[in-house]
Amino acid sequence: MNEYDLEEIKREIVEGRSLTIKTNNLTSALSADLKSIAKRQQQYERRIFFHSVAAYITTVVVILLLTNLAMDAQIDAVRAEGKDNTTRVSELETEIKHLQDREERRAKGSQEAARLYQLLRADKRREFLTELPKVSKMDLSPTERDVFEAAGLTARRELSRLSYHTGIEHARAGRYHEATQSLREALDLEHDAPHSSQASFELARAHRALDQQKAAIFILLRLTEASESVDILEDATLLLADCQIDLELWSDAQETLRNFLRRFPRSPLSLEAKKKLGEINLRH
Repeated sequence: MNEYDLEEIKREIVEGRSLTIKTNNLTSALSADLKSIAKRQQQYERRIFFHSVAAYITTVVVILLLTNLAMDAQIDAVRAEGKDNTTRVSELETEIKHLQDREERRAKGSQEAARLYQLLRADKRREFLTELPKVSKMDLSPTERDVFEAAGLTARRELSRLSYHTGIEHARAGRYHEATQSLREALDLEHDAPHSSQASFELARAHRALDQQKAAIFILLRLTEASESVDILEDATLLLADCQIDLELWSDAQETLRNFLRRFPRSPLSLEAKKKLGEINLRH
């Protein structure tokens, strides 16, 4: 083997060593890269895990919050519905109570109405008029009220007329105290009846007969201002003058008689009025 071959062999050995060293370096570098990649992969997987856990927790928390909000809303709705139902039940109970009260009032009104009808059928007018004010407090229909009011007017008119005639009979018999009671009752029962003016005049006459001229004058003053009957006005004015003369109210009597002569110059009573006025003028 010559020197050239040895040099060639040495060169190949050196190159093999260099290649081996490079291979080892490359292997070490590759191993380091693999470790670095594995480490990054582990970190990535760890981040993914934590992100997944965080996302899961966030999702769970959001779901819990939404569920809580939904449950709260449902609870509020149930509570509101329960409150509305309670209010409605209370209103219904109140309405039922009102209906029961109305039915009770209606039943009581029907009983009172039946009793009033019985009084009318039995011709007990005074008892009927005594009970009639209760009609305003009864639970009656408009027709029933109208019937009772009309019956009350009729009963009052008939009793007034009866009291008037009774008072006239008492006055004719000289029972003036009883006459005043009956005539006053006639006027109290119906103050605007056709016989009211005559009843007032007869009442004044009865008071004068009882020496109650002041009461008679009070009645006659109103009668002479309100009566529409000329005959009653004439008699009432002359009676007023008589009562004033009884009380020695000469000036008032003169004025009343002069007023009589001015208002009723053609009255058959004008001669009597002139005579009384002349007597007063002579004495006073």
